[in-house]
Amino acid sequence: MPAFGAKLANACKAGSVIYLQGTLGMGKTTLSRCMVQGLGWSGRVKSPTYTLVEQYEVGPVEALHFDLYRLADPEELEFLGVRDFDADKAIWLIEWPERGAGVLPAADIEVHFSDAEQARALELVAGTPKGEAQIQKLKENDLETE
Repeated sequence: MPAFGAKLANACKAGSVIYLQGTLGMGKTTLSRCMVQGLGWSGRVKSPTYTLVEQYEVGPVEALHFDLYRLADPEELEFLGVRDFDADKAIWLIEWPERGAGVLPAADIEVHFSDAEQARALELVAGTPKGEAQIQKLKENDLETE
């Protein structure tokens, strides 16, 4: 997953919103960690299970990693100051996005995690033209490295 996370992170631009969807233990936090490290973060990448959001300054880009599993109401995001984050400067990685419905920005890319035979399966779904372009860039980069 580290190589894929780094490739996905590098295909994304500041201002990207990525929803990570799947059941508990599917690898959402692991992929987020790999993406943050793929952007160049060398420190520890903590799970935001209890803090709800962790911020990582990586050069000109900021990674915002949200874990909304414990969110009781989407309005709690207002108390976190979600609208105060510089959306154009950040890549948003959001676990359990359905719990922030109506408050979160729309997804450029949705990553759907599911069980496959002896492995995890990931499906990328574009939610915007920007997301489509990023998925295409990821595919092109993947073809270049084969």
